[in-house]
Amino acid sequence: MTHIYPNKKCSLFLMFVLFISINLQAQETKRFSVSGVVIENGKPVENATVILKPKQKAAYTNGQGRYSFSNLVSGDYSISVKLTGAAAQEIKFNLKEDVENLDFTFKVNTQKIEEVRVVSSKTINQKPVSVGKSGVKGFDLPQSVSIISNQIIENQQVNKLSDVIQNVNGVALGTARGGTSESFYARGYSLGKNSLLKNGSAVSSSVMPEASTLESVEVLKGSAALLYGNVSSGAVVNMVTKKPKYNFGGEVSLRTGSYDTYKPIVDVYGPIAKKLAFRIVSTYENAGSFRNNVKSDKIYVSPSLNYKIGEKTNVLLQADYLKYNNTPDFGIGTLDNKIPTNISRQSFFNTPWAYNKVNQTTASVTVDKELLNGWKLNFIAGYQNYDRNYFSTERIQAEANGDWSRNLTKANSFEDYFNGQLNLTGKFNTGKIAHQVLLGTDADSYKTTNNGYASFATYDKINILDPNKFSARTDEPGATLLTVTKSPTYRFGVYAQDLISLTKKLKLLTGIRYSYQHIANQSIKDAETGKTAINGTTSRSDDAFSPRIGLVYQPNKTTSFFGSYANSFEVNTGTDVYLVNLSPSIINQFELGLKKDLFQNKFSANFTIYKIINSNTTQQAEFMADGVTVNNDRNIQEFLGETTSDGFEIDLSGHIVGELSFLAGYSYDFMRFTNVSDKKNSPILGEQLVRNVPHTANGTLFYTFNRGKVKGLKLGASGFYTGNRFAGWNNKVGQTQNYNRIVPLNGFTTFDLSAGYSFKKMSILAKVSNITNELNYIVHENYSVNPIAPRQFLTTISYKF
Repeated sequence: MTHIYPNKKCSLFLMFVLFISINLQAQETKRFSVSGVVIENGKPVENATVILKPKQKAAYTNGQGRYSFSNLVSGDYSISVKLTGAAAQEIKFNLKEDVENLDFTFKVNTQKIEEVRVVSSKTINQKPVSVGKSGVKGFDLPQSVSIISNQIIENQQVNKLSDVIQNVNGVALGTARGGTSESFYARGYSLGKNSLLKNGSAVSSSVMPEASTLESVEVLKGSAALLYGNVSSGAVVNMVTKKPKYNFGGEVSLRTGSYDTYKPIVDVYGPIAKKLAFRIVSTYENAGSFRNNVKSDKIYVSPSLNYKIGEKTNVLLQADYLKYNNTPDFGIGTLDNKIPTNISRQSFFNTPWAYNKVNQTTASVTVDKELLNGWKLNFIAGYQNYDRNYFSTERIQAEANGDWSRNLTKANSFEDYFNGQLNLTGKFNTGKIAHQVLLGTDADSYKTTNNGYASFATYDKINILDPNKFSARTDEPGATLLTVTKSPTYRFGVYAQDLISLTKKLKLLTGIRYSYQHIANQSIKDAETGKTAINGTTSRSDDAFSPRIGLVYQPNKTTSFFGSYANSFEVNTGTDVYLVNLSPSIINQFELGLKKDLFQNKFSANFTIYKIINSNTTQQAEFMADGVTVNNDRNIQEFLGETTSDGFEIDLSGHIVGELSFLAGYSYDFMRFTNVSDKKNSPILGEQLVRNVPHTANGTLFYTFNRGKVKGLKLGASGFYTGNRFAGWNNKVGQTQNYNRIVPLNGFTTFDLSAGYSFKKMSILAKVSNITNELNYIVHENYSVNPIAPRQFLTTISYKF
C-alpha cells in the first residue's frame, strides 16, 4: 500500500488547483488579431504609423499599405492613423474576434503638404536610399549606408562637404594639394573624381561643393561598382540637393563668424502654375582665415524647376553656377621630412600673389515615369563645365636648417563632362517568390584640356624658421604657354540587379554589371606653331564584368543580418614614369553585418565588418624616371603591390526620447601591403599605407525644447575623433635604416558646442567649434601639412517665410 503523507496531499491538491486555474485563465485570455490597410489618394501608404490604444503600441504599414496587431486579449480598443496634410482618423471597437479589414482611407492635397513631407520618422534602415537606384530599403540592402539629414546639416551650420562627412565614421578627410579642394578616404581608398555624386550623377571633386543647397548626403560604403562602374572601393558620396515645392515659402539668412566670415543665403521656392514649381538657392561668401594672407570668396546660384506632366510623369530641371577663388595654401610643410613643432599655426609661406580661380557650371534633367503595374522608369542626363586657373608655389619641403627653394607651378585646365543613365525598376512574383528588379544602363563622355607652360627656374629661397634670413620675392613672373593637351575618355555600362524574397525572412540580392572604358589618344597642340599632333601611345580600352551577391536574413521586422561579396575593377588613369598607361586593378570585397531598429523603430544600431583585397594599388609617383627629379604631376603614378583593407564600423542614429536627436559611430580600418615583389624599391610587406586612418569616431546630440518658458531653445554638442595615422611616403626595400619616409601623426579630438533660439519665423543659432583649441594637422601625403582650425565662432540668423 502506498502512503500519502499530509504534506504530499497538500502538494497534490495545490497542483490540481493550479492546473485548473491555468486552464481557466487560458480560456479567459484567448488571443485575437486586428489588421487593415491605409490608403492615400487611392494608393497604399508605406511606413504609415498606426497607433493602438490603450496599449500605445505602434505598427508600420508595409509596401502594400497593410498593418497588423496580434496577441491581443478581448476588450475595448481604438486605432488611429495620422497622415501629413489630413485630419487624423480614429476607429474605436470592441475586440471579440479577429478583425481583418479595419481600413483607413485618406484624401490628401499633396501640393500643400510637400513642405512638411521632407521630415521623416523612418530610421535609416527603413528608408530607400536614392544612391542605391532601385528603391531597396536599408534593411534589405546587404551593405552599410550612412545618411546625414537636413536636420544635422542645419544644426551644425555646415559650410563645406567635409563638415558633413565628419559625421560619417570610416570616412576621413585628406585635404588635396594646397587646400584648393577636399579629398576623402574610406576604408583606405581615395574617393576620386568618379565617386562624388550630385543627385546620382558624377561631379568634379576638384572644387569644394557649396553646402547651402544640400538637403541630405548619402554615403554608400564599400563597393558600388555594380551601380556606378569605375568608382572607389571605399564608398560613394551622393549629395541630394533641395528641390522645388508647390507651396510658396523660403528662408533668408546671414551667417557670420571668426576671421571676417560673411555669408548671406537666400532660398526661395513656390508654384509658377498648378503643375510647375521653382526653387532658387543663392549665396555669396567672403572669408579670411586663421592662416596669414589666406582668403576666399564665392558666388553661387542654383535654380531648379519641377514640372508634373500628368499624374505619372515628373520632370526636374536643375542647374548651378559656382565661382570660387581662394589662396593656395600648403600649410607649414615639413622640416627634414618631419612636421615642425616650432612653426606657428598661422604661418604662411606662399607668395602674396598666388591664386586658384575656379568657375563651374552644372545642369541636369531628371525624368520619372510611372508605368503599368508599379514599374517605374528613371532617366537622368547631366552636363558639367569646369575651368581652373592656378598659379602657386608647391609643397613645402625644407632642409633641416629651414631653407626652402620655392618652385612655381602654373596650371590651366578645363573639363567638359556629359553623362546619362536610364533605370527601370519594378516588382513581380514568380509563384511565392517576390522580385524587386533594377535594369539600367549609363554612359559618359569626359574631355579634359590642360595647358602646359614652360618650366620655371627656382623662384627664390626663403627660410621657414627665420623669415629675415633671405629677402623674399613678391613679383608674379610671366608664364609661357607651350602646349594645349586634350584627353577624351568614354565610358559605358549595363547592369541588372534583383532582390529576391525567397521567404519573408530570407532575401537574396544578386546582380552583375558590364563596364567598358576607352581612353582616346591625346591631341597635343603646339601653342607657338598652332600645329596639332596625336600621341598614339595614350589610347587604351578596358572592360570587365562586376558581379555582386548578398544574402539577407530578417528574423523579425526590426532585425537584419547580411553577408555579401562584390568584385570590381579600378581603371588607373594616368601613366607610369615611362609614360606607359597603367593596367586596371582588380578588387574583391567581402562584407558581413547586422542592422537593428530599437525604441519602437525610432533608433537604429548597425554593425559591419569587411575585407577588401586590391590586386595592385597605385599612388602618385614620388620621382620621375630618373629617380631624382621630384614628380609634381598627379597623372604620373606608380604600382605598389597588393593591399588588404579590413575593419569594422558601428553606426548609431535616431531619436532616443522626445526631441533628443542622436548620431554617433566608430570605425576601425587597417590597410597594409600583403603581397609585393621582391625587387629593390618595393614597398615593405605588412606596412600600413600612409593614406589609411585606422580609427575614426563621431558623436552629435541636439535637443529642442517644445514646451514651457524655454520653448524654442535648442542645445547641441558634437565630438569628432581622428586616430593616429601616417603621412609622407611608404618605406621601400633597400633604403638605409637611418631614413624613414613615413611621417607619424598623433590622433586628435575636437568638440563643438551649439545653442540657438527660435521665435515664430525668426531663429538664431550659434556655435563654438574646437572649444579646446586642439592643434593637429590634415596631411595629404607630404604635399600639404595644413593645421586644423583653432577655436572659432559661427552664428546664423534666419527668417523663414
